Amino acid sequence: MKLTIFGLTLSSSWGNGHATLWRGLVRALGRAGHEVVFFERDVPYYAQHRDLPSIPDGTLVLYAQWDDVLPVARRHLAASDAVIITSYCPDAIAATRLLDEARGLRVFYDLDAPVTLARLSRGERVDYIPEDGLSAFDLVLSYTGGAALDGLRDRLGARHVAPLYGHADPAVHCPAQVVPRYRADLSYLGTYASDRQRALEELFIEPARRCREQRFVIGGSGHPPEFPWVENVWFVRHVAPPEHAAFYSSSRLTLNVTRADMAAMGFCPSGRLFEAAACGTPVLSDTWEGLDSFFTPGEEILLARTREDAIAALELPPGELARIAMAARQRVLDEHSSAHRVRELLSLLDRAAA
Repeated sequence: MKLTIFGLTLSSSWGNGHATLWRGLVRALGRAGHEVVFFERDVPYYAQHRDLPSIPDGTLVLYAQWDDVLPVARRHLAASDAVIITSYCPDAIAATRLLDEARGLRVFYDLDAPVTLARLSRGERVDYIPEDGLSAFDLVLSYTGGAALDGLRDRLGARHVAPLYGHADPAVHCPAQVVPRYRADLSYLGTYASDRQRALEELFIEPARRCREQRFVIGGSGHPPEFPWVENVWFVRHVAPPEHAAFYSSSRLTLNVTRADMAAMGFCPSGRLFEAAACGTPVLSDTWEGLDSFFTPGEEILLARTREDAIAALELPPGELARIAMAARQRVLDEHSSAHRVRELLSLLDRAAA
């Protein structure tokens, strides 16, 4: 099968979660014998932080302007079994106009569905959604489930909707040696987002204030000067995907915090939730509806609503944390690997074609 994808970025993981997800899917598709062509606009921000200039399991097409790449795009569309356009793709609307020329399935993948729907409900323009919604697509995939699926159907006219959740590639996300600069009693990996800040302060900063003898590490870009740093919180500005395994493996416990729009709709596991678990690191997470569909609370994941919950997790004995981490890693290997998601994707494409 040949898939042509028009997305935000695959070449740079700086400040976005799309790249790591696509890298896992593309590798798994390539290992399964499928061909992938990924179109990415070559914008300066990602060009300055490019950590994957080419993909060994597919073809990465970088272009400066849409008109320049249009003949190449048309050629690939005509030869593809499926064409996938994603949220935040800067040329999503232009690519949608070409769908009549596609011989294969027309798919939209919203990796930010709760954010998309929240912006629409506020009357904001969403520049990757066509004016007539998503009715032109044979299949609409969502990175989150729950109420987001209803919103894509009811608000945007999607005819066939299904979730395609995050995942981890066990060949990349696996237990690794401890790296001293990443060593932490509690870590957090994520770019700054204002709607995560309240939960991050409650579950990370406040425990750091109360547990001065312990070490806390944040990895991620975009944190503003007014961020409430504490003296026992260390900051790593960017942790590239090849370093994620070392980052998580150097943590006694790692924190997952969900963006507010996503948590409100539920069934919203981040890709980093699966990555950390695959690395054999125990995960402490905020709560949202449907989380127990992915990991069993208390057995495979720890949950926290308050700073007291987070501190209690930090006080658990090493053996208990290790038991939870091993169970979560096995759950990822059994159900949440990139290869599992590829099989789900191919099954969804087959059903849409039928």
